[in-house]
Amino acid sequence: MSLETLLRALADPAGQPPASQLVHLSSMGPERTSAFLDAWMEMELRKRRWLVDELIGLAEDNVEVNFDAVLLVALKDRDPDVRHDAIRGLWEHDGRDLIDTFVGLLESDPDAAVRAEAALALGRFVLHGEFGKLRTAAVQRVDDALHRVVRDEAEVSEVRARALEAIGARSEDWVSELIQNAYDGADRRLRLSAVHAMGRSCDTAWLPALLIELENDDAEMRFEAAAAAGEIGEEEATPHLLPLLHDEDAEVQGAAISALGEIGGGAAREALKELVQEGSERTREAAEAALAQLEFAEDPLGFTVRE
Repeated sequence: MSLETLLRALADPAGQPPASQLVHLSSMGPERTSAFLDAWMEMELRKRRWLVDELIGLAEDNVEVNFDAVLLVALKDRDPDVRHDAIRGLWEHDGRDLIDTFVGLLESDPDAAVRAEAALALGRFVLHGEFGKLRTAAVQRVDDALHRVVRDEAEVSEVRARALEAIGARSEDWVSELIQNAYDGADRRLRLSAVHAMGRSCDTAWLPALLIELENDDAEMRFEAAAAAGEIGEEEATPHLLPLLHDEDAEVQGAAISALGEIGGGAAREALKELVQEGSERTREAAEAALAQLEFAEDPLGFTVRE
């Protein structure tokens, strides 16, 4: 199927091209993108949503395809679900040209879910700034936008929470203050994201708070605390994580297992080996993956993939 035939099928309300043929939309140049835009304008909403979802799935399964040209078109769609998924699909697009686009969506999109997803997307540029991969002006643009949103009490909690998670990796005093204020506040959603941001900061100063939250009655808080402890990577957290290997919540169990794989050390290794021998099928698989991660971190040159 040629690109022209594919575009006709996409524009046709009665047409539904095979998903396998969507690879023709990969790595499109300006001329092909212009032709696609004409077809996009004729697609019904159901087709546009289907297309974006299928392309994201194909890109996850095949690193050689690149549908950024399509997703950049979808960012401007009138449907919020399409815009939301387009942002999600651009997770590997690191071009700084997207900063202004994401900031614009964060600050002015009428849909809260789109604003929240834009905040998360800006998180990778926060990391680029931390590692000196962005110009000062671009770093400031991202910082200012996320800072404003976190402090905006008129904004919905979900958007503020995602902005806090995104900015958490910045090693600045004002970021630590944002995290602390959210953690001390009464908004449960912001408190969860404050713990998430503690992990992204990789700052050991947050470890005492995380150890407390590992015993929280709220399973979501235990999950976030376990994941954050893993990111910080201090063996001091290991004895506090071990009880969570048998937590009543499966996601908390998974977070604790992954955290032990990131932290490493003798106690973590023995606990993971025990799970491989005696755990359920789900926990055995998770423990095996965590052990593989631990072994690679300790000896990347000697690590071999098991067949």
